[in-house]
Formats: sequence, C-alpha cells, structure tokens
Amino acid sequence: MCHVIVTCRSMLWTLLSILVAFAELVAFMSADWLIGKAKPVSSEDTDNRTGGSQEPYRPTLGIYGRCTRISHMQVSRRDTLCGPYAENFSEIASGFWQATAIFLAVGIMILCAVAFVSVFTMCVQSVMKKSIFNVCGLLQGIAGLFLILGLMVYPAGWGCQKAISYCGHYASAYKLGDCSLGWAFYTAIGGTVLTFICAVFSAQAEIATSSDKVQEEIEEGKNLICLL
Repeated sequence: MCHVIVTCRSMLWTLLSILVAFAELVAFMSADWLIGKAKPVSSEDTDNRTGGSQEPYRPTLGIYGRCTRISHMQVSRRDTLCGPYAENFSEIASGFWQATAIFLAVGIMILCAVAFVSVFTMCVQSVMKKSIFNVCGLLQGIAGLFLILGLMVYPAGWGCQKAISYCGHYASAYKLGDCSLGWAFYTAIGGTVLTFICAVFSAQAEIATSSDKVQEEIEEGKNLICLL
C-alpha cells in the first residue's frame, strides 16, 4: 500500500531539486555568459521620435548563442536579436566550450531526472530496498562534479576568435579582456553550489521520512502522513 509521506525536510529537498535543475537549464540556454565591450551608437540608431540617441549597447555571448543589435530597424525600437550562432555542435566557437556544453548537458540531464523522481518520493521512498533519497543524493553529487568540470573548462575558451570579436584583442584563456561575466555564468555557479547542498540535504530528507513518528503513524493505518 502506498503511504504518502510529506515532511518539511523532504518537501524542501524536492523544491530545491526542481529549482536547481531549472536554474542550470536556463543558464545553459542563455546567451548572457559574456557581456561584450560597449559598441558606439551610429547615427542610424538615433531615436527619430525623441531626437535623442540611445545608450551604447553591449552584445552578449553564450556557449552556443548570442544577442546583438541589428541596425536599420524601422518598425520597432526593440532591435536586439538573440539566437544560436552555432547551427550544430561542431560550430561551437571553441573546443573548450564544446567540452563545457557536454559536461553541463550531462549534469543538467541528471538533475532533471532527479527533479522528476523527487516528486514521487512522497509516495515511494525506496526501490529494491534502496532509499530513493540516498540514490538521488548520490546522483546530485555526480551531477555537481560534471557542472564543476564544465565551469572550470569554460574560461579556457575565452581566447577563441569568437570571444575575441566580443571582448577585444586582450582576451585570452582565463582573461576576459574588455568583457564582463553575465548573469548566466553566476546562475550556473549558484546552481552548482545548491546542487551539492541538495546532495547533502537528501540524507536529512531520508531521516525525516523514516523517523519513529512516521513509523508510528504507518502502524496506526494512516495513508497520508504529514509532519511539518
């Protein structure tokens, strides 16, 4: 018989697992990993309605995508175009970024799988006498290692020609040049830290769902057990 067990610690672990997977996925897909050097606004970019000129803009570059401004837009002032610059894996600007994409993709797939499974831990706490919480915690630790590898390799690609076109000729491996780091890079770092926190916290979720209070309520015949 299925017993639905909800505790404060198990619910918090589930929510964090979903949040981490979502944050890493959004960061990976974003083009805001590098913020390029400011480019001057040409006379064509002048705001015709107000007579004033727009502020210099800074294009952004991601692992496989980019955002840049298109000149001579007549219909709308929102003239920033975002999309992938690489149509396939081999067109990613640097071999280091290709490695980053692989490491992050593997880590994110593991995190997404754990996030999916975590929703069902309220009803199923073990499979083949193995605690789902412990297995998921181990997988989150492995995913965190893949994410760390990806983030460590990524700066080595700053010397590629694509990055130099955004960051200037002073850009090289592990040197930003005229660029700055965007929110996606910091989100990926924060998500990696939270991944290890989730891995450690999974043990607390296991303890909470197998506590004496939970066992007492199971023996009393309750199917829905909620301990906050």
